[in-house]
Parts: sequence; C-alpha cells; structure tokens
Amino acid sequence: MIRIGDFSQLSRVPIKTLRYYDEVGLLKPVRVDDFTGYRYYEHEQIARLNRILALKDLGFSLEQIGQLLDAGLSPEQMRGMLILRQSEIRQRVQEEAERLARVESRLRQIEQENEMSKYDVVVKHVDAIRIASVRGVVPTPPEQGSLWGELEQMLARQGIKPVGACLSLYHDEEPKERDWDIEVCEPVAGDVTASRGMNVYELPAAPSMVCAIHHGPFQTLSQAYDALMKWIDENGYHICGPVREVYLRPSDNDSQTDPNTVTEIQVPVMKA
Repeated sequence: MIRIGDFSQLSRVPIKTLRYYDEVGLLKPVRVDDFTGYRYYEHEQIARLNRILALKDLGFSLEQIGQLLDAGLSPEQMRGMLILRQSEIRQRVQEEAERLARVESRLRQIEQENEMSKYDVVVKHVDAIRIASVRGVVPTPPEQGSLWGELEQMLARQGIKPVGACLSLYHDEEPKERDWDIEVCEPVAGDVTASRGMNVYELPAAPSMVCAIHHGPFQTLSQAYDALMKWIDENGYHICGPVREVYLRPSDNDSQTDPNTVTEIQVPVMKA
C-alpha cells in the first residue's frame, strides 16, 4: 500500500482531487488509518484512476463516470454512450460556430460603420398564442387601420379584450409597393366565437425567431427591418414564414409619428 501523497505523485493527480473522488465514491482508498486519517492505495488502482481521467476528458460527468465504471457495460453499450456524447459535442461545436459568426458579423458592422448598431438582434423561441384576427389586402402597411377597426368591433360585440400585445402578420414573401396582405391579430382567452371575417385560432410556436426592438415612430420602422434583414443574410438564415410586428407599446391614436411607440419585429427563420 502507498500513502495518498505518493499515489498523487505517481498518478499526477492532486491530493485534493483524490480526496474528492473518495468522497463521491469514484475511487475509494483500500484503507484509511483510524488514528491519522491517512488514505492508502494500491498500485493497481492507478488503472481505474486513468479510466476516470479518460472518461472525464471525453466530457462525461463524474456521476456518469461512476455509473459507467460500476455498471460493467458491454462494448456495445459503451459504444452507444460514446455515440450520444459525440452528438452532444457536435451540437455544441455547431452552436459555438454560429456564435462566432455572430461575433464576426458585429465586428464587421462596427468596422464598416464605425459605430454600434442601435438594434440588438436576438434569436429566440416564441410560444404559440391563441388569437382572433382579420386578414385583408390594404394599399400600404400604414393603411391597415381599417382592419383593426373591423377586428375591434367584432370582439367588442362579444365583450372580448386582448390578453397581451397585439400584432400584425405580413403574409407577402417580399415587400411590395402596393396591395399588402396583412393579418391583424389580438391575443384572446376564454370563449371567443369566430364570425364572418374574423378567425379564431392558435398561432403556432416558432422555434427560431430573429427579433429586434424598435423604439420610435412607425415611420422609422424600416431602420429596424434593414438591420434585421442584413443580420439574417450575414448569418446564413432564410425567412420561413410571415413576419410579425408585435406592438409592445402601441402608438397614441394610431399615430405614425408617436416617438414613444415600442415595436418588436419577429422574423421566423431557418438555417440556409
């Protein structure tokens, strides 16, 4: 038997680590002196310690390593666990590569424009919401007020009020000069009945929404769209559904020039 200090030198593993492995049951000493508390090991235990270090280097947690060592796994079971670990590592590498691309994109923007963008673009999951909506074709987006009037009138007849921020869905695949296909929506709860001209349904969840917040009047909203579309192009995404405008703080009296308006633009995307 050899004392913990000598075992530490032989294995190149710190004494503190060996003590911790003992505490969690990964590598128990063959004997602990009742009087001094010294831990004693056998030379053969170095093989188990090396297996622990090798599995730890592969990214397994100490809990997983303990299960692997004690379960007596077959080669096929070990192969399955390694394949799963391989998949997890590849996913993390891909996520970090995408994060690196976003960092490089932000650096290019600063170098080209010599200033920080006023829009912080984020990718997030958006949950499904139940909505009541009216869809129609209007000459231009600022002229969607008539659709909102219809929707609010029909909901008022049922005594329904929105339970969250209202939003517009833009169904055209590309911006147009005229005749925009727009759906105005209000989140609703409870017993809401669809009627002629008004739909009630669940707007599906979106796993990847590229989003930016615009503070200011609707007439300057194009600045946020420009920043979003540039980000989407530079980061290798493509749009895969209707763009949403979520009115976090609506304008006063539907004004296009209210400077206190807060709008979130949400663009559903997929990796190109």
